[in-house]
Amino acid sequence: MSTIPELVKHARELMHKAVESTKRELQGIRSGKASPQLLDVVRVEAYGSTVPITQVALVSAPEPRMITVQPFDKGLAQAIEKAIRDAGLGLNPASQGTVIRVPLPMLSEERRKELVKVVHKLAEEGKIAVRHARTDTLSRIKKLERIPEDDKTRAEKEIQKLTDEHVKQVDQVIAAKEAEIMEV
Repeated sequence: MSTIPELVKHARELMHKAVESTKRELQGIRSGKASPQLLDVVRVEAYGSTVPITQVALVSAPEPRMITVQPFDKGLAQAIEKAIRDAGLGLNPASQGTVIRVPLPMLSEERRKELVKVVHKLAEEGKIAVRHARTDTLSRIKKLERIPEDDKTRAEKEIQKLTDEHVKQVDQVIAAKEAEIMEV
């Protein structure tokens, strides 16, 4: 990459990826509502290796406080149940024939506050990724040769504007997730 527009485009892509990554991370945090993404962190011991739960079962949320898991192979039901229990999500799955039901307990006020702290930590990581993209791009712009200083200054302002926009997006995602968690 050697032109300012290419560098700005690259920075925009990196920042967008940082925001999207933060959104994905936050989907896995349990709020009051059931979401199939909640179990994305669960890894199941199957066929001699550890695989994501989505590769061995159909995960859905038919009710606001219930997640159902339907194993593709009925022989894996116990392994899936154990994986959900051991995932550290505070969930207690119960097998009902071919379906594993995972009721979501109500969150205590204390647990809600802990989750908000986790959300803020993930948000900060997202903001750091956005700022890192800015720093990296600015250093590349400074190294460019045969480019007028005015163009470099203009590009730096544009990069800062992009950074501000993406940090604001992360803040909006965080505010929405925090409201969802604190909702009783």
